[in-house]
Amino acid sequence: MLLFIFGYGIKQKMLGPGNVRTCPRCHNTTQWTRMREFKQVSLFFIPVARWGRKEFEVCGICGATSYV
Repeated sequence: MLLFIFGYGIKQKMLGPGNVRTCPRCHNTTQWTRMREFKQVSLFFIPVARWGRKEFEVCGICGATSYV
């Protein structure tokens, strides 16, 4: 019997503070958070491949995103 444990998903990583700007959705001026998102395949809980990396900023109040 052979057992493989694998996973697939979208992961997000916080990169730190982004720009201070006015959100187009909630109209508040706040510090945005810079994020990176990527798709990942793991085998036995170890990441094997990552692709589709995107960097974006997220509004600190309503969660709206703006791609960089």
